Amino acid sequence: MNRVLAPDRLAPLVGDFPRSPAYRGLRQALQELIGDGRIPLDTRLPSERAVSEALGVSRNTVTRAYADLVAAGFATARQGAGTFATAPLDRRRAHDHALHAVGTAPSSGVAIDLNCAAGAATPGVAAAYARALEALPAYLASDGYLPSGLPALRARVAATYTQRGLPTTPEQIVITSGALSAIAIIARALSRPGDRLMIESPVYSNAIEALRLGGARLVSAPMGDPLGEDGWDLAAIEATLRQTSPRLAYLIPDFQNPTGFLMGGTQRAHYAAALRTTRTIAIVDETLQSTCLSDASMPVPFAAFATDAFTIGSASKLCWGGLRVGWIRAPREHIERLIAPRVQMDLGSSLFDQLVVAEMLDAHGALAARRAQMRERRDTLAQALREHLPDWRFRLPEGGLSLWVRMPHGSATALAADVERKGVYLAPGPVFSVEGGNDQWLRIPYAKPEATLVQAVQVIAETWKAHPRDARHQRDAVKRLIA
Repeated sequence: MNRVLAPDRLAPLVGDFPRSPAYRGLRQALQELIGDGRIPLDTRLPSERAVSEALGVSRNTVTRAYADLVAAGFATARQGAGTFATAPLDRRRAHDHALHAVGTAPSSGVAIDLNCAAGAATPGVAAAYARALEALPAYLASDGYLPSGLPALRARVAATYTQRGLPTTPEQIVITSGALSAIAIIARALSRPGDRLMIESPVYSNAIEALRLGGARLVSAPMGDPLGEDGWDLAAIEATLRQTSPRLAYLIPDFQNPTGFLMGGTQRAHYAAALRTTRTIAIVDETLQSTCLSDASMPVPFAAFATDAFTIGSASKLCWGGLRVGWIRAPREHIERLIAPRVQMDLGSSLFDQLVVAEMLDAHGALAARRAQMRERRDTLAQALREHLPDWRFRLPEGGLSLWVRMPHGSATALAADVERKGVYLAPGPVFSVEGGNDQWLRIPYAKPEATLVQAVQVIAETWKAHPRDARHQRDAVKRLIA
């Protein structure tokens, strides 16, 4: 079923768009709304007459704006049905949902994709593949299906939790085809379509989509000041829990994506107690836990405070994105509930990739070298931003793979579109929120080589200098109107 955008919702969405000429300003406003997801794809736009009345413009203005939107590939006209939001083929990688641009190369010759907070493989991955290949023949006489996962890998993953202060047995581990698969399995096992699920805002955009696919009604819980020190607005989270009593809550306590915050032990205990009051089960995403870039001790896992929590981990961020291996740590009594949806989804993860990850979890030297590399790249990106964009603000996180950066004015969505034409691909703030918003923020990963990061910042800075100071600056006010 197609969504329908009501005329009375269009005016607060487009805001006070430029009217010289009006058709161009309206087309640009609609294009930005479709591009950042606030008008979802396949949504039927209001009729030309309805838009004319809602915005106080001539029908000819709306007709031309719609025609230009269709010509640009951001809408399609279906005879007898109306005009529907769409996206050009080369935009369907849509900020952090697909990872590489399709189409012709930019005229600048630059092609730097910063949508994805991941880089090349960790040194040692090739050697791990070689060792895994030597071990593989021992498994070839079996059928190769392991819905719960390779026993050796389950044991290694369980040991990492025990070492971190959360006693865990291999029987509590289910290996999955990556973290997103783990999220989907848990949501399918523990909830029904229509159940409320609380999710942080801003938050990892692919997690939003994975949870939506399970039919959950997402309830947004705001993070704290992104430039402050607390990270989580626990008072607002408690209020959200009391008012909505969600079945599940998705949170990222370890180097939260995209803000980079690390939840302290006292905060974890407070948060877990709040969840218990509404009997809300936590889905704890620890995919960035192993990316700590300092020598400070990490807090014990969130599940040590919430014994009914389901914890997600992954090899992709620290080892290599091509290793589609993740895992779930669950209360032992709930493991069987996970197996049925897991089998329905994919029967099991690649046995060979699991052998590789088992080898990598033993390669402590390679992982330490990866952290040192990420620390140097983080510092390089931060220095480049301070030098070329001194008015932009950010916190320097102690882990994770990206900076959450605030522009002093203007629209991050509009700037990302302008920078993209020069070959640098960025993820603007609205794609990290359930309802949109955060349009003065950009997530800039530091997983690329240092020279590439500096080059990207230089391109962004050159584009920023030419960017209109008031371009779509009313976006924050618009967000509050439709929240």
